[in-house]
Amino acid sequence: MELLGGRGQELWPYPGRVFAIGPSHTFIDLAFSINTAFARWDLAHLSMFTLDDGRVVTDLETAAEMTGGSHGPLREVVDIDSAKVVRLVKPGSEFRYVFDLGDDWTHCCSVATQKVDPVEVFGFRPDSPLPNWGWGDIPDQYGRRWADEDGRNRAPRRPGSPHPMLAALWPEQRVIKEVDLAEVRAAIATSDATRFLDAVDGCEVDDVLQQIGAGIPAALESLRERVEPVALSIVNRLTRRGLPGDAELAADLLACLRREPLPGRVVPVDLEMLCGEMETDPNRSAGGYIDLQTGDVYNDELMDPDMVGEGNSVDVEDDPDRWLAFECIGSPDAWQDMADFTERQSDPQLRVQLERAIEGRGAFRRFRDLVDELDLHTQWYAFSTDRKFGRARKYLASKGVRVG
Repeated sequence: MELLGGRGQELWPYPGRVFAIGPSHTFIDLAFSINTAFARWDLAHLSMFTLDDGRVVTDLETAAEMTGGSHGPLREVVDIDSAKVVRLVKPGSEFRYVFDLGDDWTHCCSVATQKVDPVEVFGFRPDSPLPNWGWGDIPDQYGRRWADEDGRNRAPRRPGSPHPMLAALWPEQRVIKEVDLAEVRAAIATSDATRFLDAVDGCEVDDVLQQIGAGIPAALESLRERVEPVALSIVNRLTRRGLPGDAELAADLLACLRREPLPGRVVPVDLEMLCGEMETDPNRSAGGYIDLQTGDVYNDELMDPDMVGEGNSVDVEDDPDRWLAFECIGSPDAWQDMADFTERQSDPQLRVQLERAIEGRGAFRRFRDLVDELDLHTQWYAFSTDRKFGRARKYLASKGVRVG
């Protein structure tokens, strides 16, 4: 369908739209869709279709005036409100549509020879004719180029800078609150989905996804409709971030969303305790065991009767399938955690201070002291804990264990 012109002017090139029209759609449905597609806002005007056999399709009042006239040929007029488009036009034919019988916005409508499947084109069956292709510049219905143009006044002066929305300066940047992880943990511990959602709503969570994600499965159980969008957002953020353990947690959350079992043995492992034992000083501990029934974590001292007493030690040989051994690997990723935390600081001066702190020997002590001095301890703890949780989760997944 092409707009040929209006208001006494012919357009060129003709702007156009391609519509999909269903068997139940009437000519008034098509008229409304055309007017919408061609950006008309004042719809208080008449619409008229003329078919290639001369018949006119319009409203009954206009039809009565046309058939009652004493001049011109006798015309059959069809009711625009009830006539179905597909019953009156054939593939390959043309018909005309005119909107506003004063300004005469005239359209040439050509019927395609092939049908389309609306579900394939749109993904659904529209209730009214719907455009699925288009081209060209659409003129204003009254030829206005700015809001108060009256044909005599000048156009407003162009601003000297781009609109804030075009320059990514809108809306104004507001300080995004940090998530209260103590509140998040309390909500998770009490399985309070509403409290959990309130704790994360409107917060910056990209550095604590492992800790936030831990609360999603239980929240889905009680408030699925509200939690699903949050869960999907966490999955997408984990996938984009791509740190160790993120893919595993994303897969687990997707399984929960799909109501599918997790891909492994589900154990309620205390990740904080596990990463604390795995990433401690290897000179102090060789590792330990995870109780695959309870999720409790034991360091190697608790396995030694000489350290805890004969009756208090844990003998893993009594039930070896119940226990998963782990080694203490120290903190090989700790320096990279500090470097990544430093890189994420938006304040250039602060970033430079942290960069200097992690250079050379004594980097860990200097970094720790500077973090305390700059009051970044809470932020750093949340950041580094999330990295540790991810590494612990990845290790468990490699052993066929999923945290649940």
